[in-house]
Amino acid sequence: MTDNAYSRKKQPEQVRRALLDCAAQLAVENGLSAVTLQAVAEAAGVTKGGLLHHFASKQILIEAVFANLLAEFRREIDGYMAKDERSFGRFTRAYVHAAFADHELGMRSPWAALSVSLIAEPALRQLWSDWLEARLLDHHETDSAPMLEIVRLAADGVWLSDLLQPEIGPRRDLTGLKSHLLSLTSEAAVPVL
Repeated sequence: MTDNAYSRKKQPEQVRRALLDCAAQLAVENGLSAVTLQAVAEAAGVTKGGLLHHFASKQILIEAVFANLLAEFRREIDGYMAKDERSFGRFTRAYVHAAFADHELGMRSPWAALSVSLIAEPALRQLWSDWLEARLLDHHETDSAPMLEIVRLAADGVWLSDLLQPEIGPRRDLTGLKSHLLSLTSEAAVPVL
């Protein structure tokens, strides 16, 4: 047993983290089809058996990468919410900020490769749906107005549009659109007659 293997055995969370990071990086660089157990194991410097110790299949690994991205997305949204002094629409404003954050990265975003799979993969769609439903339930009192849902859906549309845009050429300037969506979160508090 080498020192490196001995160290890894004592630090399973670091190995697990490296596997998740390598799988995400492979997906970003080469698409989700490039995420094979062998490729991830090699990139992380572990054996395929070592990878299988942490993740019993490619599907479980992909779901873990997606769950990890959702946790990061939650932290990002929570960070935006912590800076927002207005309670009404706070989650929605944070959601808009987070949805626009990766705009300049385009397909280089960690979300990009998995987002394409999200459409076709029922297990990933369920993870997303469960995550969003739980967040909306947490913020029901402040973010359940119909206009706020429209704003979140528009942010989702921008995110999807970014995925479909060619990588060549400058990215669209969405500053005005983002500002307009954010302003709608304040207008949502005013009842429409």
